[in-house]
Amino acid sequence: MTVETGHFALIVALILALLQSTVPMWAAARGNRELMTLARHTAWGQLICVTLAFCALMYAFSRSDFSVAVVAMNSHSDKPFMYKLAASWGHHEGSLLLWILILSLFGACVATFGRGMPDPLRARVLAVQGMIGVGFLLFTLLTSNPFSRLLEAPVDGNGLNPLLQDPGLVFHPPLLYFGYVGMSTAFSFAVAALIEGKVTPDWARWARTWVLIAWAGLTMGISLGSWWAYYELGWGGFWFWDPVENASFMPWLLATALLHCVSVVAKRDAFKGWTLLLSILGFSLSLLGTFIVRSGLLTSVHAFATDPARGVFILGLLGVAVGGALLLFAIRAPTMEGGNGFEPVSREGALLLNNLLFATATATVLIGTLYPLVLEAVTGEKVSVGPPFFNATFVPLMMPMLAIMAVAPLLAWRKASALAAMKQLWLAGIAAAGVLLLVVWIGGAGVAGIIGMTLAAWLAVASIYAWVRRWWGKGALGRLVGLPLEVHGMTIAHCAAAVIVAGITATSVWQGEAVKLMKVGDSVDLAGYTWRLDRVYDTIGPNYQAMRGDMTVTRTSDGSTVSTLHPERRFYPVAQQNTTEAAIHTTGLADLYAVLGEGNPQSGWAVRLYYNPLVPWMWFGAAFMALGGVISAAGKIRTRRSRAATAAAEAVA
Repeated sequence: MTVETGHFALIVALILALLQSTVPMWAAARGNRELMTLARHTAWGQLICVTLAFCALMYAFSRSDFSVAVVAMNSHSDKPFMYKLAASWGHHEGSLLLWILILSLFGACVATFGRGMPDPLRARVLAVQGMIGVGFLLFTLLTSNPFSRLLEAPVDGNGLNPLLQDPGLVFHPPLLYFGYVGMSTAFSFAVAALIEGKVTPDWARWARTWVLIAWAGLTMGISLGSWWAYYELGWGGFWFWDPVENASFMPWLLATALLHCVSVVAKRDAFKGWTLLLSILGFSLSLLGTFIVRSGLLTSVHAFATDPARGVFILGLLGVAVGGALLLFAIRAPTMEGGNGFEPVSREGALLLNNLLFATATATVLIGTLYPLVLEAVTGEKVSVGPPFFNATFVPLMMPMLAIMAVAPLLAWRKASALAAMKQLWLAGIAAAGVLLLVVWIGGAGVAGIIGMTLAAWLAVASIYAWVRRWWGKGALGRLVGLPLEVHGMTIAHCAAAVIVAGITATSVWQGEAVKLMKVGDSVDLAGYTWRLDRVYDTIGPNYQAMRGDMTVTRTSDGSTVSTLHPERRFYPVAQQNTTEAAIHTTGLADLYAVLGEGNPQSGWAVRLYYNPLVPWMWFGAAFMALGGVISAAGKIRTRRSRAATAAAEAVA
């Protein structure tokens, strides 16, 4: 009965979404404030219904109810309880329901925390959110019902893909979807502004908070996915430019550009048309990623569905949503541009240049991702566009962007002096020169490595200097306390970007690798460490059999023990599939990484060893970058509440 209740709740949610998408829009056009309030109630009603449906699905998985088709296909009675629950969104139907849950959550949050917004704007934003909800609820109920029953329930289920039986499944998809779906709010704000025919600084301040929240979610989701692939797949790398990796990365690139654009609208009342276009395109790329993993174009652990009919439905949804929004943009945007002019050398000019670099980089990734898929669909010919293409096209675009990031906060609005800004960066220049000499002395970095490490130092020191410059001097402590949270958040995010660049550069150019056939007692020297295979033995897990190795790592110089690693090779009987479990010891400055492959005591085991310098900095940097976004969003919320309280006090007075 619980399953049927969940199905009924989805139908009710669809009815509420239909009401939310039509009545408030009509009421805003007519100026009927009473009917505008219906948007708030329907948004909350939709959230309650979708939450009930999602809880019903999780209950079915927790009870191993194999009469439900998706439970039988994606769960097993021997699976650990945590993975039974996580399997609720580890397949097409469940992941789609999670998408709708987060979409309804954002709608309810806008309804609750947007009380200071003009009523017509809030009604239109919620109506557009409702339209998106209608599309995805129809898609779920018509083609991807998670509550379909089987006529004859099997004794046990097929189990979940062993690669997904990992804590990464618990955190990565919800956070990534939080960012994906969060971009729908920016889309809704843009469409609402186009319908109203005006974009104001107040509109930008409201929209920026939601963009920050979505951007922080995307940042954490992408970094967690990269970390998951790093330790689970056992190949020693963290990013392969996989089409589905790119599908999440492209919205992040445009969301980053959008963050800076919407700030210019809020402060200078400029970049209006560009901001609206980025809002539309950012969510469009989120929908494109949804289409790629559900269209049958890919055969991957990321791909949830292989039914072309589902892909056609999403393609139609993509065409209606994006096509309609772009048509509206083409009609209304030319009449909305305005604001103050600016010189090429100014903060606006630097931000515009960075935006163009971000947009070009996004286009590069988009072409490299879609070209093989389109070519195969048209001609049947299979080609591969991999890391060499992206490294040759994407990386050169990011280098000038990082350099400009350091200079932009020191430039004045409207008109600035580039020479004056550069004079303030003497400390950053010294730091960059010092790192450059150090990298050349270490050797083996190549031109790309030298530039990457130098830019990381330049950006980090320049960002800290720009932050200190805001409060240093007379009354420094009071000025520091009085700094807006947005300034702290921006500084943290920019410094985190420098840390990430240093981590990516170092592990790319100085990675050490050894692939050996090792018997028990054999040792290998790599990157100043001695890796000795002590023993290999069989062990049993909750729902798998494993071959585990014990490997001692010592310093070659003095023989001191650094760590004992335990790489595993697992076999899952239900899925009849092998997986590798890498053993990783991190020092904060480097990772010691071991993978145990096939073998036997007579001939030895295939062992892959990696020394990855500074790779932990990528995960630390990503976490702090997301933290910077959260702090900036909190600062925007606090500022808005302070303004509202001041306005209320003035009204009372």
